[in-house]
Parts: sequence; structure tokens; C-alpha cells
Amino acid sequence: MSLKRVVVTGIGALTPLGNNLSETWQAMINGVSGAAPIKNFDASNFKTQFACEVKNFDPLQFFDRKEVRKYDPCAQFGIIASDMAIADSGLELDKEDLSRIGVIWGSGIGGLKTFSDEVSDFAKSGIPRFNPFFIPKMIADITGGHISIKYGFMGPNFTCVSACASAANAMADAFNYIRLGKAEVFVTGGSEAAIYEAGVGGFNGMHAISTRNEDPSKASRPFDKNRDGFVMGEGGVSLIFEELEHALDRGAKIYAEVAGAGLSGDAHHMTAPHPDGAGAAKAMKDAMMDAGIQPTDILHINTHGTSTPVGDMAEPKAIISVFGEHAKNIYVNSTKSMTGHLLGAAGAIEAMAVIMTIKEGIVPPTINFEEEDPEIDYKSINFVFNKAVKADIKYALSNTFGFGGHNASMIFKKFEN
Repeated sequence: MSLKRVVVTGIGALTPLGNNLSETWQAMINGVSGAAPIKNFDASNFKTQFACEVKNFDPLQFFDRKEVRKYDPCAQFGIIASDMAIADSGLELDKEDLSRIGVIWGSGIGGLKTFSDEVSDFAKSGIPRFNPFFIPKMIADITGGHISIKYGFMGPNFTCVSACASAANAMADAFNYIRLGKAEVFVTGGSEAAIYEAGVGGFNGMHAISTRNEDPSKASRPFDKNRDGFVMGEGGVSLIFEELEHALDRGAKIYAEVAGAGLSGDAHHMTAPHPDGAGAAKAMKDAMMDAGIQPTDILHINTHGTSTPVGDMAEPKAIISVFGEHAKNIYVNSTKSMTGHLLGAAGAIEAMAVIMTIKEGIVPPTINFEEEDPEIDYKSINFVFNKAVKADIKYALSNTFGFGGHNASMIFKKFEN
């Protein structure tokens, strides 16, 4: 059986850099940081008092009061981004077979605010009077469920939970389901909303996030010697994956083609990556094998690049091991330097960045780079630091790695019919 081709025909974004795709992309190529003091709660007693929050967001601009009570912020972000993506795709749903449209979503944590609020209320009162919306509002899969219910999509519907690789795993599954002919269209991507007491406090307890409270905009500094942890981000990014012939038949605009996906496990540690990046290397190799291309075809990599001491040492090693001398020709960046780390939604926002890089011919920078780390081989990799560069990219790779050793690499290519 020949595999079908898959293209991206719609994108929606609600991120720390902007409340739509255009705002987010413009901020990315201009090197704007989304970090600022936390407004979601009073963080004055926390070691970390800043994050990359979605700004100027009022859910009542998108939902009525009854809906707001039903949707955790994680679901709100995902539904809004998907509304944008569906509108952007130009799909005329009244003309579509809705049983051939599915939703595969990604979220690493889900409704953390809802869970925290309900448990906190019980702890204060001692009375087990829980909101009937507690469980369905909190579970990680509910965003995809709400998107499906809203539009009547009856194709495959599920959510991937693999920590920071969640959205990338979701996109890989959507890609494969379409290739195998099990659906024609998928709404896919991810959302996360964990910038609340339990999220910030939990990551502080792990010493995983930056405590650079005196200068939040410079806290996320992937591959810089003085990095001290990642910066939490939140938001939602949704992409429409579509079978090529279906897209062409309806005259859809096409952002890029989905070329390949590679998945692996580190089998190493609960939170730390393999020090030599072995699992990451395998994911990248498998993605290229899936796409039927050679390492020399890749000209851009959006790294996982979280700004953590250990992670930012392992990934360059993996890139060099896979690409060798060609790594000097690959434009390598980390957009987390601007967006922060969207956790389970990271794969979606970085896929968006890669797709727009291919479409627009501009590679966003890794901002805040000031000093080389002696543990990183800068001479062997073409890092894009502090300023965007123009480049004609045919094949690009997006890396996303999660706690538990989950590795996912997605390859996108310039569309050529």
C-alpha cells in the first residue's frame, strides 16, 4: 500500500508572544522575549516569580460565562487555537465528511489549575464538596474532546501525554493516521496552562526552572554558559494536517508538507536526558529514514533547547553525532529563548516556527546568548544567535524531548506538488 502525502493547511496560535499566528511569528523573527513577572497568581513567595504567560487574554472574549466555568485554561487555549486553525484552513465543514476528520491533541499536564483549586478548597474546608466539573475539566484529554464536540468531528480522537514531547507525539500520530488512509484531516497540536502555584512550586522543587527574577527577559538563554533552567510558558498551537489530494481538490493553501517522524526512548533517567544524546540521535535518524532523505538534506533544526544545564549539553552532541561535518551547514536555533517552554505544547509551537521558517525563508534567533560554555562544541554547529537570518530551507527538523526519556523529531519540507 502506498502511503498518502500529508500537508499543513491551517495554523492557529495563542502564545506568550502573541494572540494569533501573525503576532507570534513577528515577535519570533524580531527576537522578542515573552517573559515577564507572573500575573496568574501572587508569586512573591516563590523562588521563581516570572514566566512566559499569554498576555491580554480574557476568556470572556471567546466563551460565554457558562463555558468558561466548564473549561480549564488549558482547554481554553486549545479550543481558541483550533478555532483559528480551522478558520485559517478554509475548510467548509458543511461540505466535509466529518467522520473523516479527527482530533489528536497533546498536553503533558492538563487542567492543573482546576486540580489545584479543587484540592485547595477541600483542604481549607474539610468538606468533600467537589465541583461536578472537576474531573472532566481537569483530565488531559478533554481539550481534544471539546474540539471534537464543538465541530462534530467523528474521526479518531485521543490525546498524547508524554511530558514535553506530547504535542510532537500527537502530530506524529496524526501524520501516520492520514498516511494510512484512516482519516483525511486532523486537528492536532497542543496546549498547556501550568503557570500556577503547583506548577511553579513543583518545578522550583526540582531546580528545573530559572530563578533570574531580576531580569526575566534574559532568563531563557539556551546554550549560553550562564543558563540556570528553563522558563515556564503557556498557550496553545493548533495545526491542520490534511491528506494532499483532499487539500488540492478544495484549493487549499499549503504551508508545508509533513515529511517524517521519528520517536525513541532514552531508557536512562526519570528527568535527565542521556548525556550523549543517544535517544535524541535515534529519533532524528529515524525521522530522516521515515522521510526518505539524507542528513545533508536537513538545513534547519529547531532544537529542544530548554536552557537547562544538562539538556543543552546533550542535544548538540546528538546533532554532531548524526550530522557530522554537515552540522556546520545547518541553521540551529531554540525558539524557547523567546516563548519559554510550553511543556506539552512545545512540539506544536516549535513545529509552527519550523513551518513558518520554511514558508518565509527566515530562521528566528536564539536570543540572550552572551558567553560560550566550554562543554558545548560551537565550532561544529551553525547556531543562530541573537539575530534572525534569511535562508532558503527545503527540509527542517523539530526536536522535542520529555521527562521519562520521550524523544520525538518531526521533519517538515517545502511543499512541491
